[in-house]
Amino acid sequence: MTKNRLEAFSDGVVAILITIMVLELKIPHGATGAALMPLRPVFLSYLLSFVFLGIYWNNHHHLFQAVRSIDGRILWANLHLLFWLSLIPFGTGWMGENNFSSLPVALYGVILFAAGCAYFILAHLLIARHGKDSTIAKALGSDIKGKISVVFYAVAIPLAFASPRAACGLYVLVAAIWLVPDRRIEKALVVQ
Repeated sequence: MTKNRLEAFSDGVVAILITIMVLELKIPHGATGAALMPLRPVFLSYLLSFVFLGIYWNNHHHLFQAVRSIDGRILWANLHLLFWLSLIPFGTGWMGENNFSSLPVALYGVILFAAGCAYFILAHLLIARHGKDSTIAKALGSDIKGKISVVFYAVAIPLAFASPRAACGLYVLVAAIWLVPDRRIEKALVVQ
């Protein structure tokens, strides 16, 4: 199977998720800076989630540039990833509306953990389809960033109950690690 429809569908889902999140930003009643202050946690959670969705979109794009074809397992793995990404607006809203309280921050971590695992599964199914000597396999290598991210999410989930701020710090750290798209894939595609 070709990959074009999967890529187009995934792009559309991510665009819708970002739209849903921005619609949750309520217009303040008042024209002063003070009127914006109650929206600060909502905006900060939106900003963090926007960055995460952007990271997933960017890396998903790079991932599929390095492959030629897909199969049914890859379609389902991609839907698995999109399922977890589709929960980001819920986690974002709950976390922001409750001023980064423990349980919403922990749930946000569960969503990020599951999305990270789903991305890992998708990447490894693509490697399995194209072989250990393929461009995608060489580009991803041992995928240290992916593994570290999942570990940080796993640590942040229970940490959220002791210190939601520290858990959010780990989420920001993971975002910072991934902010630059995975250049290994770009380099591998140039070598081809």
